Amino acid sequence: MILPSNPFTHALHDGRKQIGLWLSLSDGFAAQAVAQSGFDWLLLDMEHSPNDLQNVMAQLEALKDSTATAIVRPDWNDTVKVKRLLDMGAPGLLFPMIQTVAEAEQAVAATRYPPRGVRGVGATTRANGFGRYSDYFDRVEDETTVLLQIETRSALALATDIAAVDGVSGIFFGPADIAADMGLLGQPLHPDVWEAIMPVAKALMARGMPVGTLVPDPAVAAQLLKDGFTFVACGSDLGLLVKSADALNARMRVAIT
Repeated sequence: MILPSNPFTHALHDGRKQIGLWLSLSDGFAAQAVAQSGFDWLLLDMEHSPNDLQNVMAQLEALKDSTATAIVRPDWNDTVKVKRLLDMGAPGLLFPMIQTVAEAEQAVAATRYPPRGVRGVGATTRANGFGRYSDYFDRVEDETTVLLQIETRSALALATDIAAVDGVSGIFFGPADIAADMGLLGQPLHPDVWEAIMPVAKALMARGMPVGTLVPDPAVAAQLLKDGFTFVACGSDLGLLVKSADALNARMRVAIT
């Protein structure tokens, strides 16, 4: 048996646009419900949701036959957590709050086996087909997506150097945290936020580095993809649930008056 190819990693490398959805409901059944919606990538969030390792593994299992690639965001740049997520078979990771080149190097090293990194070696894991993938150690490094999240003004200033770290697949801008750092808490679409992000994003694009983000407005998400972003999430499962529930209730209240 051989290791399956990671379509998301190769799409980023080839510059093919990737539309994503955030998954925060922390449930395998909920993940399965959106698995065949046609998104290119689905982000399993451990930073701002109650996901734990067991929940993530259930969702990875639910998504294994999906057309979308599962990307996991750990709650921190934690080498031990990363090892466990990779052993569980996470095809890619989004590292939150990368502030320095050293932190970027630490993140990449956690995804690489020695001598190129510090990932511990497990002989029989879900990731290597429980020992059945004969080419796992040879190919996993090239297949695993490594995304680094830029979330502050200081990180924006260092983004070019952070992106230059060997092994980085893409840079992800976190507009909500950048907005907060600028004194614009709760305003991720504020023009000042994107005036800070776009020159950095364009500079990275010019160097061939894929860039991505999450925005809650599909029209803005589409425009970013047209403007050169490679991977953009346009909403979340939790957001869709809340908005749909609120809208349905509002229609019913009007209908009975």
